[in-house]
Amino acid sequence: MENPAGKKLLIVNADDFGKDDAVNEAVLEAHRDGILTTASLMVNEDACGDAIKIARGNERLGIGLHISLLYDKPCLPRAEIPDLVGEDGRFYSSPVMTGFNCYFKKRIKRQLELEVSAQVRKFLDTGLYLDHINGHLHFHMQPVVFKIILANAERWGVRAIRLTRDPLMLNLKLSRGRLLGKFCEAVTFNLLSAWCKKKLEGKGIKFADRVFGLLQNGRVDANYLKNLLKVLPDGITEIYSHPSKKSSIHEFTALIDADIRKMICENGIKLVRYQDI
Repeated sequence: MENPAGKKLLIVNADDFGKDDAVNEAVLEAHRDGILTTASLMVNEDACGDAIKIARGNERLGIGLHISLLYDKPCLPRAEIPDLVGEDGRFYSSPVMTGFNCYFKKRIKRQLELEVSAQVRKFLDTGLYLDHINGHLHFHMQPVVFKIILANAERWGVRAIRLTRDPLMLNLKLSRGRLLGKFCEAVTFNLLSAWCKKKLEGKGIKFADRVFGLLQNGRVDANYLKNLLKVLPDGITEIYSHPSKKSSIHEFTALIDADIRKMICENGIKLVRYQDI
């Protein structure tokens, strides 16, 4: 996207909305009392219905689709997508194996298209505005999956997609540890993002200039956010985390931290949704 000259626009997103009650409660409070501007809905999870009610009652919360093709429940029965799920009826847990199969097994491409389409339809049936699309473990950027989304973007009303590209050098200044892991993740997703960006150019589909959260691997806590906000670049930035009142309390409390809210105001940072850019 074109950088707004001298402006800092910040999207603060919660992934896994609808996963369980603890996540839903964290999303609601982080939006009402904190800095959360958007959330990505998992349409096949048990607490999806309650998440939809929360979304309908909070119109300023931008809701996107969190496409799930790993670990979790599918939308379609196993008979229709036999190569994507195990005997337990859930998606396989290996991104490498699933990604490899997507490339080299032609029948899987059709199954992927059926499942992704079913998840999008399930979201659209809620009547919620589709603020953005992203994926569990960023699998929406797997080239076969990304091409499916792009080919149907106009029909589905896709207006924004997360391009996961977390700046490595800046992250290393903000947070220590996991040097090898961060390097591998940054290289992998920067290459994928460059490929995806070329596909998006000219399509009118929005994306942020950069996305923070990948290299923190579940450690988007208050200290990290405070350090990041001090050096936040101009342009459009997304920060994502997985707030929960049960399993990721540190990520939830960061989003409602009063000092962080104060820093956003003092640094002239504007909180936005994808639909606002």
